[in-house]
Amino acid sequence: MSELRTEAVVGDAMLEQWRHVHNVIVPPAALELQEVRERSGRNRLENAYLGDVLVGCSTVRPPAGEEAAATVIARVLPGFRERGFGTALYERGLAQARGLGARVIETCVLAANVEGLRFASARGFVEIERYVLEDGGDLWVDLRLP
Repeated sequence: MSELRTEAVVGDAMLEQWRHVHNVIVPPAALELQEVRERSGRNRLENAYLGDVLVGCSTVRPPAGEEAAATVIARVLPGFRERGFGTALYERGLAQARGLGARVIETCVLAANVEGLRFASARGFVEIERYVLEDGGDLWVDLRLP
């Protein structure tokens, strides 16, 4: 069995793969390719592969604000969960965020994503806010490491 490998997202083919994982995990916030291009200019986006098979993606939003809060998000496609890939992506993102000077680590999860909330909680995140985006729709949860 191949080991998990991660690669920084470069070029439209990898952006499209990242977009696919994102849109499977958070369909209410589905993104177009141009939106992913824009995000890649300000965030660290990576794809995760098992051999040549795409299994997940991650986002690290660099630290911002007085608290130097960074956001770390790990996403794993449903068929590849419960195999440690999410943990590996999360730990890699956490190390990147801290390497960028983050003093606070946050994440955000679609409230309907019970598995995602359970994953964050198991890693010590605590809920700090629930909200609906300006355009209405689904409930989101922001969480923070204490």
